[in-house]
Amino acid sequence: MPGNGSVTRSTLRQQIADALRDEVLAGRLTPGRAFTVKEIAEQYGVSATPVREALVDLSAQGILEADQHRGFRVPEYSLTDYRSMLEARGLVTDGMFQALTHDHPAFADMDSPRTVAALAAVRRRGEEAQRAAAAGDLGVLIGYDLRFWRELSGLFGNPYLADFLHRLRVQSWVCAVQHLRRLPDIRGRLWAGHTELVDALARREAGAAQEIVAAANAHSLALLERLPPE
Repeated sequence: MPGNGSVTRSTLRQQIADALRDEVLAGRLTPGRAFTVKEIAEQYGVSATPVREALVDLSAQGILEADQHRGFRVPEYSLTDYRSMLEARGLVTDGMFQALTHDHPAFADMDSPRTVAALAAVRRRGEEAQRAAAAGDLGVLIGYDLRFWRELSGLFGNPYLADFLHRLRVQSWVCAVQHLRRLPDIRGRLWAGHTELVDALARREAGAAQEIVAAANAHSLALLERLPPE
C-alpha cells in the first residue's frame, strides 16, 4: 500500500528518538558522549535515515548537540546553564498563572465538570511524581513530572506555550541528571510539591502558585549547588 514505507520510517524515527532521550535522561549516556549515525544505526539494526532524523529531532530539543566533526554528542550543561533554564521556566509559568487573574477562558468556570476532571487528572500525575520523588526513583519521577507539566500547561489552551515549556523542562532535566547522578541517595531530597501546586491553581491563587514554583526552583538549584566539585 502506498505510504507504508514512510509510516514505518516515521515510527522508527520516533522509537529511536524516544529510546535515546530515555538513555540521556537516565544518565546512561553521559555528558560529552559522542556517537555517529552509523554507530546508532548498527546498535538498533536499522538504516541510517530514521536514525539521522531522530538525532536531528533530539538536537532541536536540546537533548543532543550536533558535532560537526563527530556526528552528535550529549551536551555538557553547567550550573550556570541550569540557572538560566530555571529563569526561563519561571517567566513562562508566571505568565501562565497570571492568566488565572485575567479571566482566562480555560478557567472561566472552575466548577465545571470538564475543568474539575482535567485538574483531577493532572493531580494524579502529581501524586505519582511525588511517590517517585520520595522513593528516589529518578527515571519514574522524570516521566511523571514531564507528563504533569505537559498536561498542566495544556489546560491553558495554548499549544505553543505547552510545547515551549515542555522543551525547557526536558532540557533542565537533562542538565539536572548530569549532576544528580553523583548523589548516592536522592530519596526524599527532590521537590515533590506537585499536588500543592494543582490545589493552588484550583483555588485560582496565582500568587500562591508562583511562590510554589519559585520555591521548587530554589530547592532544585540549592541541591545541585551543594554538590562537591567533580
